[in-house]
Order: sequence, then C-alpha cells, then structure tokens
Amino acid sequence: MAGRDPFDYPRDWEADVVLSDGGTVHLRPVVPADADGLVSFHGKLSERTRYFRYFGAYPRIPEKDLKRFSTVDHHDRVAFAAFLGDDIIAVGRYERLDDGPSAEVAFVVDDAHQGRGLGSILLEHLAAAASESGLRRFVAEVLAENAAMVRVFRDAGYQVSREFEEGVLHLEFDIDPTEESLAVARSREQAAEARSVHNLLHPKSVAVIGASAEPGKVGHVAFVNLLAAAFTGTVYPVNPEHRSIRGVRAYPSVLDIPDSVDLALVAVPAEAVESVLDACLAKGVKTLLIVSGGFGEAGPHGLHAELRLVGEARAHGMRVVGPNALGVLNTAPGVRLNATLAPRLPGRGRTGFFCQSGALGTAILADAEARGLGLSTFVSAGNRADVSGNDLLQYWETDPDTDLVLLYLESFGNPRKFARLARRLARTKPIVAVKSGRHAVRSQLAATSTEIDEISVQALFEQAGVVRVESLAQLFDTALVFAHQPLPAGPRVAIVGNSSAIGLLAADTARAQGLRLASDPVDVGPQAGPEDFAKAVGEALTSPDTDALVVVFAPPVAIPGTAYARALRETVVELGQQKPIVSTFLAAEGVPDELAVSTEEGVPTRGSIPSYPSPERAVNALAKVVRYAAWRQRPQGTLVRPSRIHTEQAQVIVRELLAAEDGKTTVLPDPDVVRLLGCYGIDVVPFRVVSTVDEAVAAAAELGYPVTLKAVDERLRGRPDLAGVRLDLGSEDAVRTAYATLREISGEDDVYVQRMAPKGLSCVIGLQDDPSFGSLVSFGLSGLVSTLLGDRAYRAVPVTDVDAATLLREPRTAPLLTGYRGDEPADLAALQDMVLRVAALAEDNPEVRSLTLDPILASPDGAFVANARLVLGPPPSRPDTGPRRLRAINPQD
Repeated sequence: MAGRDPFDYPRDWEADVVLSDGGTVHLRPVVPADADGLVSFHGKLSERTRYFRYFGAYPRIPEKDLKRFSTVDHHDRVAFAAFLGDDIIAVGRYERLDDGPSAEVAFVVDDAHQGRGLGSILLEHLAAAASESGLRRFVAEVLAENAAMVRVFRDAGYQVSREFEEGVLHLEFDIDPTEESLAVARSREQAAEARSVHNLLHPKSVAVIGASAEPGKVGHVAFVNLLAAAFTGTVYPVNPEHRSIRGVRAYPSVLDIPDSVDLALVAVPAEAVESVLDACLAKGVKTLLIVSGGFGEAGPHGLHAELRLVGEARAHGMRVVGPNALGVLNTAPGVRLNATLAPRLPGRGRTGFFCQSGALGTAILADAEARGLGLSTFVSAGNRADVSGNDLLQYWETDPDTDLVLLYLESFGNPRKFARLARRLARTKPIVAVKSGRHAVRSQLAATSTEIDEISVQALFEQAGVVRVESLAQLFDTALVFAHQPLPAGPRVAIVGNSSAIGLLAADTARAQGLRLASDPVDVGPQAGPEDFAKAVGEALTSPDTDALVVVFAPPVAIPGTAYARALRETVVELGQQKPIVSTFLAAEGVPDELAVSTEEGVPTRGSIPSYPSPERAVNALAKVVRYAAWRQRPQGTLVRPSRIHTEQAQVIVRELLAAEDGKTTVLPDPDVVRLLGCYGIDVVPFRVVSTVDEAVAAAAELGYPVTLKAVDERLRGRPDLAGVRLDLGSEDAVRTAYATLREISGEDDVYVQRMAPKGLSCVIGLQDDPSFGSLVSFGLSGLVSTLLGDRAYRAVPVTDVDAATLLREPRTAPLLTGYRGDEPADLAALQDMVLRVAALAEDNPEVRSLTLDPILASPDGAFVANARLVLGPPPSRPDTGPRRLRAINPQD
C-alpha cells in the first residue's frame, strides 16, 4: 500500500522462538537495511534449495528483486526473517493478490538449518500478520518434488485444497485458526520447549566459567559439586590465572576448550558476565546457567544488563537460566549432574522440583533428603529472565523419569499459559505448588486486580488441577503421599490406632477437611501387640468401605515401636492393597526406615509409608491427595466456542478504540460497549440515553412499553432502595413523572430509557485480570448482601462447558436460581452460554481489562443483560494466544 513506511512495522510482530531442537532464533519483519543480509543468505543456499524456492537456478538476486524483497509495506506485502546472531537463516513472505482477501505465501530456509521447524514457525507468524491485515486465505505454488515444503503446509492443521499441474502443486487454505491447527501449534510448542529444557538437564559437557582454586568462592563450590556428583560428561574449568583447578586442566577462556560445550555455568562478577557471554556466543554454547547475582534484583541498572544479556543469548540460539540462580541438577544414572551450589546430589526419585529463589533452594534440597523424598530433576531459576516454570512444565509432561511436580512460585511469568499447561499436565501427573506473595499485587496490576477470598483462590487452583499449599512444610507433607502412595478411589477414610485420643483428633481433622469416615476410629488399645495392631490394619484396608487409611500410633512402654512399624509394613506388602496410607509413627517426620521400601541406593520409593509428627498434618496431606484424585475423576469438559462470534471484527474494534485513546486504559462509552459485546452474541436490552422529558417519552414509544428509567450515575443505580431506578413504566405520564423524580435526585438531565426485560433474579457476570491466574470469569447474584459476603465464584480462562456449569452452582446463593422453595427455575443454559461468550471475549481480547454485566436478569425465559461496563487497556498479564513465541524481554516482566 502506497505511503507506508517500510521501517515501521508492528513491534509485537518481533519474537524469540524455540525451534524443534531446543535452540532459539529471533524473528522480525524485514526492513530495507536487511538487503545485504538477504544477499548473504541467498548466497549460502544450495542450488537445490534455490531451485525449489524460485523454480530455477537464480544464482544471484538482481537489484530490482533485491529492492522488492527488502522493501515491504508490512500490510499487503509482509516478510519475516529469522536471525541467528546477525545472520539471516530463513525468510518467509506473503503478497496480497489483486487487493482481495487472499495472499501468495512462500518461504525458504538455509540448508544448514532445515529440519529445525523454521518453516512451520514462519507460516504461523505470517498467518497471524495476514489475519491482522484483513487477509483470510493463503495460496502457494510448490514443486511436487519439494516434499519438505509440501509437508509444512500439509501438517499445519489447516484444511488444504490442492491441484496438480505440470509438476507444480497449487495449494490453498483459509488461515483462520482451526481446532486442528491450534492443537498442532500447541504440540510443537510443547516438544520444542521440552527439548530446550532437555538440553539443559542432559549436557554432555559443562564449562565452569569462573572456577576458582579458593575454597569458599562460588566458582570453587560449583566446580567441586560437579566433580563430587560423578557427572558422567566432561567438566572444563575456565580460569585465566590457573593451569589447573583441583587437578583438572583449566582453560583461559571457553573459546580455548577444544571440544563443544553444552552448558556454561557462569560464576563471575556481574560486570564480567557480558564478556563471558560474547565468548559463549562465539563458542556456540547451548545453554547459559548464571549463578552470579547483581542483575535484576540489584536495581534498574542490573535489570537493564539482565535484559540485554538475555536478548543477546536468545538471538544467538541460547537459553538462559538465572541470573542469581542456585542451579540445576539431574539425578539420572546416565547424567548425575549437580550444577548447583548445594553440596550433595539428592537421592534418585521420580519428583521434579522448580523454584525461583536461589536462597531457598539449598534448604529445599536438604528438606527433601531429610524427608526421604528422592528427586529426578531440580531447577532453581533465580531471576527467571528466560527459562521459567512453564518451560519445566512442558518438559515434565513427557519426561518418563518424573511422576510428580513440585513448584515454589513467587510470581507467574505468563499466568494464562501456566493455567493451560498445568491443567493438561495435572491430568497425568500431580502438581503441588506453594505460591508466595498471594496478596502482594504488582503496582501495574493494582488498577484492575480485585482481592479474591481464599476459598476462591483454592477453587481456581483446583480448576487447573494444581494442589495448592501454604508452606514448604505442607509441600513436602503432601508430596510424600503422592510420591509413595497410590491415589484413593474416594473420600472414605478409616482410622486405626492404639490411642483413642489421637484417633479422635484424626477423625475431627478428617471431617473438617471434608473427608468421610468409613467407620468409627478403631482403637486396639495401648496394650495390644504388633500382631493385633497389624490385624486391625489389615481389616481396615480390606474393607470395601475404605478408600484410604490413617494409622495413628503412640509408642507403648513395653515393646519397641519399631516392631509395630515392621508389622504394619509387612501387612501392607502381604495384602498388596492399592489404597493410600499415612501415619503418625515413632514421632518421625518423613519415612522411617521401618516403613520404607527402598531402592538400591537406600532412597524410599513407591510403597513407603510416610509418617508425620501429628495426626492433623497426616490427615491434611491425605485430604489434598483425595481432592486431587476427585478432580482427576471428574469430566474434563470441552472448550466450547458458541455460535455468532465474530473475533476479527471485535479485534478491529479493540485496536481502533485503543488507538483513539493512545493505548491508555479507558472506560468505554455505551455505544462502543454494545458494539463490542455484539461481536460475541451478548445483547444488551435496548436502551436510549435522553436529555429531556420529551426525548424520554419518544424513546419509550420507540422501544415499546413497559420501560424503565435509570440514572446515569452508577452509584444511584446500585443503591438497594432503587433511588436511581424506576421500573415497569407503562404510560407516557409514568415516564414524565419518573423523569422528573430522577432529575431531581441525580441533578442531571441525562437518564437511560430501557425496555423492560422479563422479571428475574439479578445476577452479575464479571471479567477481571488477576496476577496469579490471568483473566478470571466470575459469577454471583447481584445485591448488597452478596457483595458484602463476597459470594462470587471464579474460573480462569479458558473455560470449558463443565467449568461454566459448575461456576453457576458454586455461590452460596445459587439455589435461588434452581427453584428454591417452589419458584420456577431460571434458564441456566442461557446463563452458561453467556459465561462461555464472556470467556471467549477474554481469550480473544486480552486488552479487555475488566467487564461487568450487572444486572443480568435470569428468568425462565432466558438471561437478559440490562447494564454493562467495560474497561479497555494494555493487557497486564500476557496473552496465551497467537503464534508460538518466548516470553517477551520487557522491563515490566
């Protein structure tokens, strides 16, 4: 299009992306300054690749073509280049055909980088840009023998039509995302991000940059820990002042190492890290692990250095852990990696652990060992400048050595993505999370964040299948049950012990946690021997009424408690029952030797019975496992997109409104609210805003009687005495009287005239952004009492049909909607449909900062929106839509 600046492209089109082999590249639109880079790129292509792309030899780019290739308008003609460092390694472009809705698309990849998934990534980003520019369809001409390119189009998940003529395939497909294309993109994202973490945790060589000969220095500790763990790869100390460290030859620089380096552990002062990075980039190191501090946590200058470092690393194909990280470890026998500042490699287990805090990391590892919890992998990400908890969730989903995931989170990099990944992973592997800072809302979120009560917070985590705990102690309490015991089939708990007082304490805790007692607690008495004790345990376990067992034991004076512990374990092994057991045994915390089923290395494993110092802790841990098992058994539901949704039209409106406000957060005027909601099939009961009594009468006649008159001031409309509302006005005289009264009360000429909706219960559906979960949809009944009691239910976006149905039934006042005391039930299906529409709006338009539909009149005839308020602005939490990309490097992250 004439007049467009070829240097001015949408900045959000730039992206760092992870390729299928776990490496990274930087993607951005082509500008005229890239001409020399394009010539260099073209010169490296093989004859075969050039033939496939241009259908001929095309050895050089003519000047005329070069100008056309490098100068595009970023609308009708768009080109993306993938950069590795300063070099272009792939180019994709589209060009609109005849000013219509179709564009021809093509791309070419450097021979050395083919097979890394660049073609599919370019196609995703080109399709997103094309959709933004109003295009709806791509066409492509591909030589039939170019199997790799045909496969890119065929496997993208679009419905591709093809025609064959004289050795050329003509392909056409709509670029609107389909369920299949989204599923393909998600699957590729998971594989690529998991691969990048695999590279981090399975290095064949590690360079310790800053390895020191002085005990006590960070570089010395990191180097010695790698050696002490018997790492199966090669360790290279890097120190320009020493020929060797601890008897291992040292190198002045990573560039002097003769072999390739997979992982560089950086332990030099912050001011020296930049020069280290340059050497690592030149060496082609795959992953950088920075244990050095003095970056983002040290203030604005440190943050700037951190962002620059990560940007450079990603652009050169490298992922970064840290800075300020404790490190990473992998206990697999074929790896034995302890690239941390913790002194010991933990025992081998099947639990993956992610935490941000380096300071807490050492204590976490020590606690895990003391409790008898073996680990598979551990990552302490420090400032989490690049590699985050979401990356680890992607890895653990397909890691055969991990059955349980533990998270200690201080903040979410991308809450929407976390919710999506957690919900998927938790279907097969439990996730237990400590989330600190629950009530500390970041300043940039304060304007639209609403404090949510703890019951709702719990429900939100459970919606995603995440077991939320309040402390590290609870994290390990719960983890021991998941790691060593099977999941229960239900909530019925049997209690067996030798103390009635402790048994009753366990029973009270079980009831408080919502568990059901299979029977009264069984007390064998303090004089019972190990055989009697074991017999009672066996009877409780084999009862068909028991789903789980709590064993409470107070050591008697006459017989050693260890005899009872052995009798308990032998009974369980003999019966082979697949029911979880927790205990309070020998006043132990963790897994006592007598209750352990150990590996060859002496680490407790599956079948071990965890013990707790008190029955309350034992039952609380078991209750969390019971709730998780119930979540796994519930129907997942499906993500439903209701009919009559016009996403592209809505996004055009959002961009137009934000541009008019210079991107500032703003409350939309009523006509724009109606317009935007209409794109999602949410209709507001017809209304007019009038300024005189005659206009009010005319509007009432136009809308049709009966009508309601409402004050423009929200405070008056929301009063319980209805001071700002006049209902059921059926005549001209009634309208005139109501107008005069409202004008006197409000002191304003303007009032709303609105057609009366069918009478029903007043409900409210809301949308807001939360720092922990991203966009939340809320539901409750309107009114002062519900507001004061906080009687709202919440679900995180995306919302399934099951989520929407249970959301409506969760508030304590919800029975009023289902025919309480003989009233006719409201149309819950209409309310559920509205919840799904609001969720779709939130998912498609993260710029919608908040939305309130209040009141919605829910009646047997449907659900009718009488009023809506919508706030638009830059999204505070990152969207989880669009083409694949890494978290943006941004000072606000």
